[in-house]
Amino acid sequence: MLSIVIPVYNSEQSLPPLLERLSQVLPTISETYEVILVNDGSRDKSWLVMTSLVPQYPFVRAINMMRNYGQHNALLCGIRQAKGDIIVTMDDDLQHPPEEIRKLLDKLAEGYDVVYGTPQQEGHGFLRDLASQVTKIALQSAMGAQTARQVSAFRAFRTGVRQAFATYHAPFVSIDVLLTWGTTRFTSVSVREDERTLGVSNYTFRKLVTHALNMMTGFSILPLQIASWIGIGLALFSVVVLIYVLGQYIIQGTPVPGFPFLASIIGLFSGAQLLALGIMGEYLGRMHLRLQDRPTYVVREELGNSSDSHIEKSG
Repeated sequence: MLSIVIPVYNSEQSLPPLLERLSQVLPTISETYEVILVNDGSRDKSWLVMTSLVPQYPFVRAINMMRNYGQHNALLCGIRQAKGDIIVTMDDDLQHPPEEIRKLLDKLAEGYDVVYGTPQQEGHGFLRDLASQVTKIALQSAMGAQTARQVSAFRAFRTGVRQAFATYHAPFVSIDVLLTWGTTRFTSVSVREDERTLGVSNYTFRKLVTHALNMMTGFSILPLQIASWIGIGLALFSVVVLIYVLGQYIIQGTPVPGFPFLASIIGLFSGAQLLALGIMGEYLGRMHLRLQDRPTYVVREELGNSSDSHIEKSG
């Protein structure tokens, strides 16, 4: 069985054509399938459109979240609801062609656990593409895998992998990092990415950079290691300066003059200390939020029969 999980945010225009194309493609790929739409607090009429699509397509299940929690939180909700042996995640804006799902599944059949559909070329504009690359670099530090440079929201993975993060309940979510908790067998395949013709992208430069920072501080100790190396480097620098001052005093018998030099050294060390404190404060803040036991997501309502007898079968 195949489960398609789609987070939805302000996509009232693209949902009907997306479901129409899925209804044509999925019967040619799998005998049994389901599509799980997760409304992530959309501000338009996306939920109303979803409620109209459920009776039209019996294989569709619609989940309405209490508020906007973020794309990855919505994905986690849908992934936990999925009943298929294989889960495919994709965007709701038709940039991920349903016809390309077969490529992911064929690659998965070669023995991999996770397959990413990497677009043949980025086409979101300079700032968006730059932020996307920054996000992937941050993701690589959190995942510890070279495949992180090829990640995308268009992915397929075996459902068993989700057992590795079944008890994860923190408010900050990165599906790609969580998948590394269950397997190391990652790969990618080149897929076509269509231009967006309906609506506007909701992933701005600021949101992508924020997501990158969340990944680095939420799933990696790299910032702490950077702060440590900065501290070590400045400590070595201070030793060199001390040797220079003592050498000048011993050789010339006079101390090294220059208040600006001394002030700059103090400012340098003060800045390094504040940087380290800021990084540690970020981690302490995340621990504080975790201790508050904030939910990863909360579901308001769900539509669509979840029993296996009502799952769409082709033929």
